[in-house]
Formats: sequence, structure tokens, C-alpha cells
Amino acid sequence: MGDTVKVTNFTPGPTPVPDLVLQTMAEPILSHRSSDFSQLMTRIVKGLKYVFQTKQTVLPLTASGSGAMEAAVVNLFSAGDRVLAIRSGKFGNRWVELCQTFGLNTEVFDVEWGQSVDPQEVRTFIDKHGPFKGMFATHSETSTGALHDVKSLGEIARESECYFIVDAVSGLCANKFQTDDWFVDLALTGSQKGLMVPPGLSFIAVSEAAWQAIEKNNHPSYYFNLLKARKALEKGLTPYTPAVSLLMGLSGALQIIEEMGLSKIRTIHEINAQTTRAGVSALGLKLFAHTPSNVLTAVIMPDAIDGTAVLKTIKNDCGVMIANGMDHYKGKVIRISHLGYDIVPSDMLFALSALEYGLAQHGHKFSTGTGVSAAQKLILENAKRRI
Repeated sequence: MGDTVKVTNFTPGPTPVPDLVLQTMAEPILSHRSSDFSQLMTRIVKGLKYVFQTKQTVLPLTASGSGAMEAAVVNLFSAGDRVLAIRSGKFGNRWVELCQTFGLNTEVFDVEWGQSVDPQEVRTFIDKHGPFKGMFATHSETSTGALHDVKSLGEIARESECYFIVDAVSGLCANKFQTDDWFVDLALTGSQKGLMVPPGLSFIAVSEAAWQAIEKNNHPSYYFNLLKARKALEKGLTPYTPAVSLLMGLSGALQIIEEMGLSKIRTIHEINAQTTRAGVSALGLKLFAHTPSNVLTAVIMPDAIDGTAVLKTIKNDCGVMIANGMDHYKGKVIRISHLGYDIVPSDMLFALSALEYGLAQHGHKFSTGTGVSAAQKLILENAKRRI
């Protein structure tokens, strides 16, 4: 076998898993019908309420974030219901695909990739084309790096008397998110992003108003039936066999999050984002997102440079994996993640150094070390913000 290069991952998920989480997952597995498991679930739900900033119960599902998205659609709505889906990238489009798959009468509010939705334009659209039973949005659009104003959208949904459903898969923990205060009826996330657990779990927080609608809904569902999940959780159980090891790891991750505090974790992500963007800008590159999320930095490649080729060089020669653009932006945009509480500014220097190498190999002109130097300067300036 030939030599292989160990790859350091700077793609937006799966996030690096902390040692405590790995150690917890390696402990003897619990029976999912035991009292010990029920106690584990009680601790998990308490921690999830803190992460989601909600007083409502948060349901764990053994599925990726897309499973929680499907659960939101099939439990709250029925075929023919009029809904509004805000499409601002690949994952915003997933709402459109799910709604159409299950026969919802779906109006689409399109936002240019890289832009953040203008809440006032949404308000005007609803006034003209409403009413709608529900509105779907994305907190942090992973395909573009853009952060959206969920708080303002929630106020509009409340005024319009429609249910508000938000994909917070990548943005939760990295950016501020307040389920109850922002009038979010269904908020969902996955395990492999800000929660720092391997892929395979998703979580959904449900408002009291949404529960009332779910109880009256006659749309068929089985595995993703939230009423079954809620009933089982009242006993500290799940309706079907869960990913027990992942849930054990989640308890460790939630312990870390609660001990550090959400504010501190957001600051870590913010500083890593600032560090990365200082370096990228110094290299003469432009950011793709106009209002960027703390999750990742999306960078526009120069016209004459193939981003796909640059990323291949970086991976093969430097052992650094940076995400490509998605769909029609593949090769035109690259995405550098800063997700994970144990990612520190010096890690971003590593990513920027690899990016400099790749760009130089493919003809981009700049003074060697320009990006790293600018990022290092910002790190020193931020040293006063001890975290």
C-alpha cells in the first residue's frame, strides 16, 4: 500500500468530535428499554432545551437532519395546505422538495445565493400572496455561508398567523438562536454540526401551538410520527430502537456545552470566522455571503482559477480538506468551516496556509504569507477577548 496523507477536515460537518464524547460512546452500551437509558434521556432533553433556548420538549430522532425536516412536514401539514418556502440555497431548496413531495401547495420565495433574505420583502410577499398555513426558512445556509434573520421572520410569521419552521442544522450553537423568543414553532438540527457528535441523530423542538395542530392532523406517518415520539419520551424512551451510542455521546457533548455556555461557544466561532475572513480578504479574495454565518466562510474563486483543482491540490499535498461550492457554484466557490468548540484560531492559520499553497500552485498572484499574516494580526488583536 502507498503512503497516505492524514487529512484535517475544514468542511462544514461532520464536526470534530471532542474526546469526552468519544470516551462516552465507548462505554458499555445501555439497553434502550432500561431505567439507565431513561435517566440518560432525561439528562439529554434538559440539555437540548438549553441549546434550543426553549421550554418545550425537544424530541430526538434516529435520522439525519433531513429526517427531522421530513418529520416537520408530515406531522404539521397535510396535502393541499398552502405554505411558503424561502429558498436561499441548496438546503433551502430541500424544504421546497419535501413540501412538494408530500403534496403541499407550495409557494417559493427565492433569494439569490449568497444573499440573506430581506424580511420586509417576505412580509410584502405574504400580504400579496397569502395567507399561508406555514413558512419554512433556513437559519444558516450551509451552501452559501449566509446567515438569515430568523428573529424578524418569526415576528412576521406570528403576525401572519402561520406556523414557522426553521432548519437550524448547521447554525445552532455557532450563531444565536432562540426558539421560543423568536416564535419558532418547529426548530430542528442534526448531531454532526454544532453539537459535535457523529452523524445519525436529529432533534426537533415543537411549540405548544404546533402540538395542537399536530394532534388534529390526519396526514399518515409512522417512523417519523412525533406524537409517538412524545408519548415514548414521557417514559424516558423512544418509540423505536435509537442510536444508543450516539445518544450516550450526545450527553457528553451537552455537558461540555452547558459548562462552557452558549455565549462563549458562539464567541469561539465568531473569532474563528473573523480570523479566516481576515486572511481570505488579504489574499485579494471576496466573500460569497453578504451577511456571513459563524459556521463557515464561503470564498469566491478568481475567474481564471478552478476551485475544484485547488481543493484537490490542497488535499493531496497539504492534507487539508476544504469544501467545494455546491451545484452551479462548484469550482467557483470554496467553503472553509470553523465549526466545533475545540477549533481554535491557530487551526484557521493551518487552513489559510494550505489555501495559500493551493492558490499559488494554480497561478493566483500574492505575496507569500499575506493571508496567514493578516489572520495572525487579528488573532493578536483578539487576544484581549480571552475565552
